[in-house]
Amino acid sequence: MPLDPGFSTLADKVSLLNDRYRHHGAVSVMEQALGDPDVGSVALVSSFGAESVVLLHMLSVMDKTAPVLFIDTQMLFPETIAYQTEVAEKLGLTSIRTIRANPRTLAFEDPDNTLHQFNTDACCAIRKTEPLERALAGFDAWITGRKRYQSGSRAALDFFETDGEARIKVNPLAHWGREDLAEYMVNNRLPRHPLVARGYPSIGCAPCTSPVKPGEDPRAGRWRGSNKTECGIHFINGKMVRIPFDAGNTENAA
Repeated sequence: MPLDPGFSTLADKVSLLNDRYRHHGAVSVMEQALGDPDVGSVALVSSFGAESVVLLHMLSVMDKTAPVLFIDTQMLFPETIAYQTEVAEKLGLTSIRTIRANPRTLAFEDPDNTLHQFNTDACCAIRKTEPLERALAGFDAWITGRKRYQSGSRAALDFFETDGEARIKVNPLAHWGREDLAEYMVNNRLPRHPLVARGYPSIGCAPCTSPVKPGEDPRAGRWRGSNKTECGIHFINGKMVRIPFDAGNTENAA
């Protein structure tokens, strides 16, 4: 979407949107984002992970036909694939678009599916970041499940933020805490990802996700033993987020 003549930069537009919806709640922000012309065409990006069902349910109440982008890295847990099908059917979502890496790129860069063992950033770029960027090319904005409580880098997260120079990122749950998410799931009788009960509070690809022990950071099982905490989908000042675990909690990207 070309910038409105009243905005000199995308950051100006984002600032206006944050002022406009500063005192709104998550449901209102989600609803308005789907229809505000200053936001433009929108897709929800979902990992169908531990907390994803909250945003998916909100979307299903407002517009079951809205596009949902699901990144299948082809290294996900079988439980995640089954959960994606279960949730989509239960909520009646009719426009889920499964996106995957370019087969030629995979064949050249990761022919034996071992790239994650020695270069997790490259693996995430091929299987997540690049496919998502292609899928988002036709949208002006995308909805994420990011929240302030998840890490120091997200502590000042607003409902709207810039994503590069041409796209807006919408974070309806920015101000929600874990207790809000749990309450919403219970009140709406939403199905939980089966791996949560088995010690996986944050769920990514199977080779790079391990169970979390009591008292550990909820995201400690993601890329365990490294300082990597983000797959590369989310950036700050144009750079991939790489925050040590002791900087604060993090959770599912979408």
